[in-house]
Amino acid sequence: MLLDNNRRNPSGILPSEITSQDLFEQRRTVLKAAGVAAASLLLPAQAHAAQTLDFQKTAYGKDEKLTSYEDVTSYNNYYEFGTGKEDPAREAVLFKPTPWTIKIEGAVKQNKTISIEQLMKLAPLEERIYRMRCVEGWSMVIPWVGLPLKALVDWAQPTGNAKYIEFVSYNDPRHMPGARIPVLDWPYLEGLRMDEAMQPLTLLAVGLYGKVLPNQNGAPVRLVVPWKYGFKGAKAISTIRFVEQMPRTSWMKASAREYGFYANVNPAVDHPRWTQSSEKRIGAGVFAGRIKTKMFNGYDEVGQLYAGMDLQKNF
Repeated sequence: MLLDNNRRNPSGILPSEITSQDLFEQRRTVLKAAGVAAASLLLPAQAHAAQTLDFQKTAYGKDEKLTSYEDVTSYNNYYEFGTGKEDPAREAVLFKPTPWTIKIEGAVKQNKTISIEQLMKLAPLEERIYRMRCVEGWSMVIPWVGLPLKALVDWAQPTGNAKYIEFVSYNDPRHMPGARIPVLDWPYLEGLRMDEAMQPLTLLAVGLYGKVLPNQNGAPVRLVVPWKYGFKGAKAISTIRFVEQMPRTSWMKASAREYGFYANVNPAVDHPRWTQSSEKRIGAGVFAGRIKTKMFNGYDEVGQLYAGMDLQKNF
């Protein structure tokens, strides 16, 4: 039965148009055999992504089995570079993540900008191994490198009127082929409540696996909120805006019935087209069983942020 695009899927993207994990793994096997990914063919952007970072390891996720670097960097949701899971790794090679500055605006003591180099000096870089859950039912375990978002919030000096934070992703249709298509209302916009932003788990990631972020993973800086579904993780952040009202985020605009503002991982609240009670770990193999999804993706310490809220209504 076809979806009613006006009600259930305004973005016009059908599940059949999104590359499945099984098909992705089959294609990757073929590419390996063909020797397509020869190291000698690295483009400047790829060479940039190979640079290592200075960071300190933490205890976050130390007992988790990591998803491979290859899977993390080749199976991505990043619609500015295409709706297929393989599109970002292929289409983002010409994107230039340096030099980079982020505008700080809104309910702050003073509007200003910060370079990526300045950002990385606000707090020591840490490696945090987080479980990440996608609304489509797949998950990864990724060793992010970054700094707490709280460090930037403190530097920005928000006023008492700041109740939420908007994150605006960079938008350049010249180098982002997906941004030429009205799949979403560009630029991509996400948001957090202030107490969510200040939660110690909330990270501004600048790398993964000890290297700087590859373009397809959101270079040069992206948001990581491990107890929420992955679409909350705004990539290539270009503007951070402190606001009084709850932002109407990109996926809320596309389909508020399917994608709420909070987007907390909640196995009791299904997406209209996918179950959220279980997940498939990327890289586990075609025949691997599904994993039971945990409330807040297993990060129980954030539950106090939502005390007294109806999390079926505020999904």
